[in-house]
Amino acid sequence: MRPLLLLLFVLVAATALAQEIVPAEPESQQAAAIRQRGYVTYRDFGAADDGTTDASAAIRAAHAYANRHELPVQAGEGTYYIGGKDRTAEVLTSTDFGTATFLIDDTAVENISAPVFLIGSREETFVPEGITRLGRGQETLPIKLPAASLVTVTNDSVRHYIRYGLNQDRGSAQTDIFVVDADGRVDPQTPIIWDFDRITGITARPIEEDTLYITGGRFVTVANQAESKYTYYSRNIVVERSRVVVDGLTHLITGEGEHGAPYGGFINLRNCAYVTVRNCVLTGHKTYSTIGSAGRPVSMGSYDILANGALNVSFVNCTQTNDINDRTYWGIMGSNYCKNLVYDGCVLSRFDAHKGVANATIRNSTLGHMGINAIGSGTLTVENTTVRGGRFVNLRSDYGSTWRGQLRLRDCTFVPTNGGAAVIDGHYSAQHDFGYVCYMPDTITISGLHIDDAHLPADYPGPALFADFNPERKDTSYAEPYPYILTERVILRDVTTASGKALRVSENPVMFLGVEVVRSGQ
Repeated sequence: MRPLLLLLFVLVAATALAQEIVPAEPESQQAAAIRQRGYVTYRDFGAADDGTTDASAAIRAAHAYANRHELPVQAGEGTYYIGGKDRTAEVLTSTDFGTATFLIDDTAVENISAPVFLIGSREETFVPEGITRLGRGQETLPIKLPAASLVTVTNDSVRHYIRYGLNQDRGSAQTDIFVVDADGRVDPQTPIIWDFDRITGITARPIEEDTLYITGGRFVTVANQAESKYTYYSRNIVVERSRVVVDGLTHLITGEGEHGAPYGGFINLRNCAYVTVRNCVLTGHKTYSTIGSAGRPVSMGSYDILANGALNVSFVNCTQTNDINDRTYWGIMGSNYCKNLVYDGCVLSRFDAHKGVANATIRNSTLGHMGINAIGSGTLTVENTTVRGGRFVNLRSDYGSTWRGQLRLRDCTFVPTNGGAAVIDGHYSAQHDFGYVCYMPDTITISGLHIDDAHLPADYPGPALFADFNPERKDTSYAEPYPYILTERVILRDVTTASGKALRVSENPVMFLGVEVVRSGQ
């Protein structure tokens, strides 16, 4: 093709593409009607709701118009098909998805990292001046801010979370994220958890004063058919704004086959604070396997809820469509660098904190086969909750089975599903450097725990408070290059078992010999 003809072809194609993805602004009469109505609809921008015509361009244009004119969006009803084009709709105003269905086709996607909806912020990120060091537990910063802000700090010269096991890696730069008010006071619910001798990066973003509401909607993901490897799909709803309520959303999944790439959370919360997800119905993803970094087969995590750098976040009255005890589906939730996470009234297959959570509460909930998995610090509180799984709380061994703080269980039920029953599980060989000192909870308080173990084999020896965290540690001569700081005190009140068998301390009495266990009410 001659250069002039090629240039003409490119210009024509570019013009056609622009016309395809940028629907025209409403005529003045229609714009006046929108202003009088007080909200924007997708039909205003030509979206078809027939379930087959790609509506993503019109949806993006509708939100762009709503953002400029600070108008809410209402989807109404109908079925909107969203194909594989790279078209993220930025949402800056409250949106009611109503009873509409959004059919998200992931079978042929241009950009697997592009969300369908991005709940963004109008606030600008800036770099605070004058902070070169931070201390764990520091209550104030020597600065003034224009408003309460979300502050993120990093130190590239220190590595944390150096993962162990089948997904081993070299860790991540030391990172912390916390809320600071205009006078420099750190929110005690989001404490500074690391000592920073040096800061190589720091940012702050003001926290919105108003609340954005995202309500309703039925979202159906037609699952990808990609190769089963760690190429995470993020065709989802991302929240990157503070003070958001997501209410009454349903997410379903169809078309999962013999293989597929994993998902990075349909509801994905990142770099935000004060978010509530309530009355939502979600779906666990089918578990696929691949070859991990250690060169061996490994099951891939695939999430419908993911939180990264999310602070003061609550999941309230959330459930999932598939059986929370079905092991063919991966645990529904994962998180990293979070603080003050809450489950309240949820029925879900898992609570999970990978790269640490500071302060977490699970109450009035039922958790399935993957139970409670966590590492972190502060207080882990579990109240009026039932866990059905191999252990009640699992301190993740791939990150050092560490919890620097307290564990409190109150009025809970544990239904063990394997041949043993450990209330607190984990593993720590003391031979691997995770990038930090590893701790067990210094104090564990259990006030009211019923272990429903009558269905276990007759020769089962009874439940254990601690699993055998290190079978190799058989006497006091065991060498620990990276010592484990063990629990100091356990307080047990009203612990009962259906089998009538007493709660033992551990299969490894040597390791836990120095732990003080105080029993009462049994």
